[in-house]
Amino acid sequence: MTVKAVIFDVGNVLLEWKPEAFYAQKYGADRAKAFFAETDVEAVNYRIDQGAPFKSSLYDYADQVPEYAAEIRDWHDSWLQMASPEIPHSVRLLRALQAKGAPVFALTNFGIETWEIARGVFPFLDEFDRLYHSGHMKVAKPSPRIYEMVEEDCGLSGDELIFADDREENLATAGVYGWKTHLFKDPAGWADRLVAEGLLKAEEAV
Repeated sequence: MTVKAVIFDVGNVLLEWKPEAFYAQKYGADRAKAFFAETDVEAVNYRIDQGAPFKSSLYDYADQVPEYAAEIRDWHDSWLQMASPEIPHSVRLLRALQAKGAPVFALTNFGIETWEIARGVFPFLDEFDRLYHSGHMKVAKPSPRIYEMVEEDCGLSGDELIFADDREENLATAGVYGWKTHLFKDPAGWADRLVAEGLLKAEEAV
């Protein structure tokens, strides 16, 4: 079946998302490694992705873990540094697809407030034909429900959809629903896949 819509993840597909690198640079590799091993900051972030408040979730958690309070608060205070820069080739692919008339959706785990911060810096985040944003949906990948909600809203299903994400577990659930999937490692590989699917010509995918 012909692909009828292309779905982009955002973090590590359209925007860099490298908190480990940020913490290693700011606090040193050993401290950063211990921080991620000894705290549940990523679980707190997952709750934020499902609509929990951004600042209070992190600041309240920092009060519970005083040994790493500064690092936890930094997840809020320095968030934009972790979610930058944009990946220019991926943004070009988004726009090239739309120029060809292909609907382009986003399916992303993102907090409500963090999305607004990012929108203020990266205009392409307002260019999707449909936005599926976990913070507003109150459910996040890889929960099956978020994929069902996408299909219910857009009226497409199975291999009418192709989805690029950097996390295998998110693609695995999409595959259960029959979506075509692409494990994003770099924009060149995604460009090649879009060409192979007949969605772009090689010269349009640079």
